[in-house]
Amino acid sequence: MSGLLAGLWRAGIELQAQSQFSKFFGNDTTLVGRVAEDPSYDTDGDLRLKLKDVTVDDDKLSGVVWVATSQRVTIKRSDEVTVSGKLDKGFGTIAAAVYRARVEHVIRQDYVDVGRDVRDSFASNIRKSIREPEASLGAGFLLGQKSELPEKLDNELRLLGLTHIVVASGYNLTILVRFARRLFSRISRFTALATSGLLIYGFAQLTGFSPSMTRASLVTALSLIAWYYGRKLHPLVLLPFSAAITIAINPSYAWGDIGWLLSFTSFIGVIMLSPLVHAYFWDDKKPGSVRQVFIETMSAQVLTLPIIAYVFGQYSPLALPANFLILPLIPLAMLFTFIAGSLSFITALTGFVGLPAELVMRYMTTIVDKLAVLPQASSEVEFTMTTVVVFYITLIAAMVYLWRRTGYQFREYNVIE
Repeated sequence: MSGLLAGLWRAGIELQAQSQFSKFFGNDTTLVGRVAEDPSYDTDGDLRLKLKDVTVDDDKLSGVVWVATSQRVTIKRSDEVTVSGKLDKGFGTIAAAVYRARVEHVIRQDYVDVGRDVRDSFASNIRKSIREPEASLGAGFLLGQKSELPEKLDNELRLLGLTHIVVASGYNLTILVRFARRLFSRISRFTALATSGLLIYGFAQLTGFSPSMTRASLVTALSLIAWYYGRKLHPLVLLPFSAAITIAINPSYAWGDIGWLLSFTSFIGVIMLSPLVHAYFWDDKKPGSVRQVFIETMSAQVLTLPIIAYVFGQYSPLALPANFLILPLIPLAMLFTFIAGSLSFITALTGFVGLPAELVMRYMTTIVDKLAVLPQASSEVEFTMTTVVVFYITLIAAMVYLWRRTGYQFREYNVIE
């Protein structure tokens, strides 16, 4: 409740501050801002940026500005960018937008974003040992560096609903923390806690604090602390508590950030729907890794389907088989990619150390290429708000039924174990 009240109070201040953009709408303006997240590209190849700390005609304004340009310019996170163009009304959490911007100037300073510099340096080491497009795919798995993906592969991943595997997400972070906890808990619980905590912070610094990364870092850290003290968190406590904290930090997440919403709904599928499905069909038997990945993927897909269909108007029927064929090998690909990047300085072994990672990811790119050309790769789906509400009511009723039939204890599930 405190987080909710704080979020509502800050939301009012934020909305009032963002209203200052309205006096510039419809005018050709020149604005200066700092790139908030890694740039991305749309299906037409246009560069898309989110700018924060924006100054318009010497007025410093609060809020994020969306910028799209067809210019081929090298821009990175935390760069200071000067753009000009017609300023229009924003959407969702975006205060304003410039859809056909002209990039006038780009300033990149050293040591402004150390996490970005370390990430880009390691990514360049990866590319010394692994050929493209597998090198960019590995950098996406390990470092969340999606902006360097080749256009063809990026479009295919988006078509098949696989974009989440190459962005900073809870799945990548969970893999790293699970590995660190199991490795260092052999020394002591405190060593495992400290190492995993540093890993969470370092990974967030490398990838940037996007809405999904903020949620993933918070949930993973809380689960880690609970594990350290021998406590267990119920999902109906963990989820609202995490949501309240993230909204208190940035209230704009709550009123229109699709990434934040999809991150939470998919996580609900993983920690609530998937264990219920497993308990119903397999009782108390411990799931194998393949079966666990399949159930968790299916559950996340089901929970996010209504939002994706309502917002984007399309959905990939092949998303589930594509995730099933690729997700189980991501931990292996991350490990091999890390080894290749770490040993790339040994010139004589460059091709050898990168070969295992390249082979694993070539299998993935082959699967993506084959599935993306099928007619069933994408289909249009129209969901109204009424359909979305009915879908979720039905889904909640089904989950309650499964819970009553199985008597599953949600406290037994921990994302880091």
